[in-house]
Amino acid sequence: MPPRITFETVRKLGLALPDVEEGTTYRSPALKIRGHLLACMTSHKSAEPNSLAVRVGFDQRDELIAADPGTYYVKPHYVDYPVVLVRLSRIHRDALRDLLQTAWRVVSASASRRRRR
Repeated sequence: MPPRITFETVRKLGLALPDVEEGTTYRSPALKIRGHLLACMTSHKSAEPNSLAVRVGFDQRDELIAADPGTYYVKPHYVDYPVVLVRLSRIHRDALRDLLQTAWRVVSASASRRRRR
């Protein structure tokens, strides 16, 4: 059985990426890049307990859910946001690291576009 993934694991993996900082979103632990959300523990009641919301593009979210609906999902409250929900009890550390790196690229690109305006 793989080691249990918690937000502490998410934090360690996320803080290894450039410009990532700890914060909160709706009083839940979060990781951000220059104030822009990278990932956070879900706070909305529709999400399953011990789920992480990770910033990805809508196409990426659809691909993740199609490939592994046991790990990745979305609830109606989150449909209009570019995030995928992740069951931390189901994801492996390597997959989480890859997902956070993908989210880092998405958020960094978005933050760069905003700065240039």
